[in-house]
Amino acid sequence: MAGILVFVEQRDGEIRKASHQAISEAKRQASSQGWSVSAVVVGSGVGDAAADLGHFGAATVYVADDPSLALYSSEGYAEAVAKAAEQAQPSAIFFSATAMGRDLAPRAAARLGVGALADVTALEIDGEAFVATRPVYSGKAFATADSAGKTPQVLSLRPNVFAAEESGGAAEVVALDGLQLSIRAVVKELVQTGGGEIDVAEADIIVSGGRGIKGPENIALIRELAETLGAAVGASRAIVDAGWIGHAHQVGQTGKVVSPSLYVACGISGAIQHLAGMSSSKVIVAINKDPEAPIFKVADYGIVGDLFAVIPPLVEEIKKLTA
Repeated sequence: MAGILVFVEQRDGEIRKASHQAISEAKRQASSQGWSVSAVVVGSGVGDAAADLGHFGAATVYVADDPSLALYSSEGYAEAVAKAAEQAQPSAIFFSATAMGRDLAPRAAARLGVGALADVTALEIDGEAFVATRPVYSGKAFATADSAGKTPQVLSLRPNVFAAEESGGAAEVVALDGLQLSIRAVVKELVQTGGGEIDVAEADIIVSGGRGIKGPENIALIRELAETLGAAVGASRAIVDAGWIGHAHQVGQTGKVVSPSLYVACGISGAIQHLAGMSSSKVIVAINKDPEAPIFKVADYGIVGDLFAVIPPLVEEIKKLTA
C-alpha cells in the first residue's frame, strides 16, 4: 500500500521536535496523494510516547520495545525500521537529519536495497516519486534528486525547515513482533555533558561565539545572551578545536547543520565551512568589529563593533523588553 513511514527519534521516552516536524511534513505530502502516514518508535518503555504521535498525523505507530534497544544501536534500530517497512509497505521512509537520523537512514536504506537522500530542504511529488531538494558544495548550490524509481524512497529532512503542526487524533499502536536482533556493538552508558542545554540542531534560536570572544572565560557572555533569548549556545570550529567549548555546540560543515528562526553570530568571521552549517537560518544577526568579515555577506542585520561593548547592553535591553 502507498504511504509514508516516519522513523521517530526519542530520548528517555520524549519525542524529539525534529520527529514531530518529519511526521507533519509526511502528513502534508500524504494528504495530497490520499496516502496514509505511519511511524516507528524504537526503544524501551516507549509505548506512552507512541500514542501521542497521532496528533501530528500518524495513523499507525509501530513500536519496537525491547530492553536491548534502550540506548541507540545502529544495528538494532535499522532492524526495527526494516521490520516496520515490511509491515507498512510504504512508498517512502522519512527520517530527521539529526545525528541519529544521519547515521540510521543510510543503514536502513542498505538493508532495504535502496539509496538514501540526505539533508532534504524541500520536497515535491512527481507521480508517486519524491523529488528532493538538498544543499551541495557546502550550501553554495542546491541539487534536485530522486530515487531512480526504487522504493521505498529513504529521505532525511533537515530539522527546523519543515513546520510541526498538530493535525490528527489518536493513532493505532502496533507492537513489532519477530525482530531478530543481532547487536554486536552495545552501548553501555550515555553520559550527558550538556547540563540540560538546548541542542543546537533543533533550537529555534541560536547564539554562537567565535574566536572573537578571545578566551574560554568569555563563553559566559555568549551563554548570558543565549539564556536571555531562550536560545541554544553554538560555536565555531575554531573555539571547539581550541577546547573552549564541547563539540556538541559546533555549527558548521564538520559540526551540526542548523536552520533556526534566529541565528546570532558573535565574533565569528564567517568562513565558508561555518556558513555551510547556518546559512539557511531564517534571520541572521552578526556582531563583529571587522566590517569586511564574510559573515556580513549573509547577515540580515549586522553590528560592526566590539562584542564586549555590544552584548552587555543588548542583554539589558532584552531583559527590559521581556520583563
